[in-house]
Amino acid sequence: MKPTFLGRLAALTAIAVLAGAPLAAPAFAQEAAPAAVAAAPAVETTAAPAPAEAAPAAPAAAEEAAPAPQPNKGDTTWMLVSSLLVLLMIIPGLALFYGGLVRQKNMLSMLMQISTVTVVGVITWCLWGYTLSFTDGGSANKWIGGLSKLFLNGVGVTNNVETFSVGVVIPELTFVAFQMTFACITAALVLGGLAERIKFSATLLFAVIWPIVVYYPMAHMVWLWAGATSGAGVPAADTAAGAGLLWGWGAIDFAGGTVVHINAGIAALVGAIFLGKRSGYQKEPMPPHSLTLTLVGAGLLWVGWFGFNAGSNLEANGYAALAMINTFLATAAAGFSWTLTEWITRKKASMLGMASGMVAGLVAVTPAAGFAGPMGALILGLIVSPICIIFCSAVKNALKYDDSLDAFGIHAIGGIVGAIGTGLVVNPAWGGQGIVDYSTCGAGGVDIATCQSAYDLSFQVMAQLKAVLFTIAWSGIGSTVVFFVIKMITGLRVSPETEEEGLDISEHGERAYHS
Repeated sequence: MKPTFLGRLAALTAIAVLAGAPLAAPAFAQEAAPAAVAAAPAVETTAAPAPAEAAPAAPAAAEEAAPAPQPNKGDTTWMLVSSLLVLLMIIPGLALFYGGLVRQKNMLSMLMQISTVTVVGVITWCLWGYTLSFTDGGSANKWIGGLSKLFLNGVGVTNNVETFSVGVVIPELTFVAFQMTFACITAALVLGGLAERIKFSATLLFAVIWPIVVYYPMAHMVWLWAGATSGAGVPAADTAAGAGLLWGWGAIDFAGGTVVHINAGIAALVGAIFLGKRSGYQKEPMPPHSLTLTLVGAGLLWVGWFGFNAGSNLEANGYAALAMINTFLATAAAGFSWTLTEWITRKKASMLGMASGMVAGLVAVTPAAGFAGPMGALILGLIVSPICIIFCSAVKNALKYDDSLDAFGIHAIGGIVGAIGTGLVVNPAWGGQGIVDYSTCGAGGVDIATCQSAYDLSFQVMAQLKAVLFTIAWSGIGSTVVFFVIKMITGLRVSPETEEEGLDISEHGERAYHS
């Protein structure tokens, strides 16, 4: 990569950090940061084994200890199904969506890269990813977890984690599996900016190193908190003190607008700059080889995304239903608005535009899925597509970077629109669900719908903006380090001869098609 690109990237990330610094005032400027209804829980509760003998009668004045909450089979079933739906998003959903967009000679390589990132992600998550994301990190807890559950140590069939309703838990192994699929798809999304020119060896190293440096800390900072039961009746300041950094700021992210989409989109842009443009880019046609497969992939993404968004509620209740209808509406609205925008500006309504719009809508509604009302999700979908079109065409052409499959233009930009928009559409006056303040909930199991904090538009939008700026800086700097290290170890880009022949044969010795 030319020094000028590095200089520009460093300047951009420095600006983002400096811009976010003055915004990072204590989250309790107006009051304690509201306890978001959709921050992933981390506190473990273990079901106590039945005693061998009856315990001696307690003194009459002592209160009888409440039994430990037990998982509900319906919630557990929903979360197991949701985990499988997110896997469907990756293999074959994302693989076919991206695969159809590349040229025929690189189809198999795209399938192989996404599959490799996924299988490596599954293994590394269970070895060290889970503990770094969802355990207490001690003095570094604002930023990263600890090593207490390395190799899933201590995670057994009797261990549970708290959800977002007081007194409700799910098996910890279920939570491990669900969050594992998020780690896998986030790394896989980055490949859209690196397509048709990255070495397979570099892909393998990326799958191991990038989550450690970038993804696991972000998941921890956004989603680590005590859980509903532990936070019920406890001052919000105390709960936030033991939570991840962005959670403590009061930023809300239902299913990964910052953690997944902005994080992956910025990494894709950084990787695209490091790799440079594809040979012949902007000089010769590089059309998708199969929009049929791209639409099949987009459809599988939409189906799998119900597990992604509605599953992020961790329970099968009204909030899961809300996330589901919002995922329907925002996706449909974004597909329609992308098609309409193309029809008006280019006189053609393309299939590629429809598929791209659907994905943009899915991205935008992700952070808002359990917070927005249905009309808020509809509005997010309508506005996100025209903005993404500008970045996928005008901005990309002007700055001349080769984001091969528009991972930055759709995921980073769509994620930014959704993350900031969440601060608006959560407003109860606009049909949103508001924000739960667990400090006002009793430990006995008060319905979270009755534990609402006062909505402050300026505070919430500022918290969302701080989270967005921080994520841009974190992913930009961390991804720069990762790609630089990989470049030093094995190199990033295939040779010109390999690129010309196609990665299918050169890197894997196979072809996707034999005709």
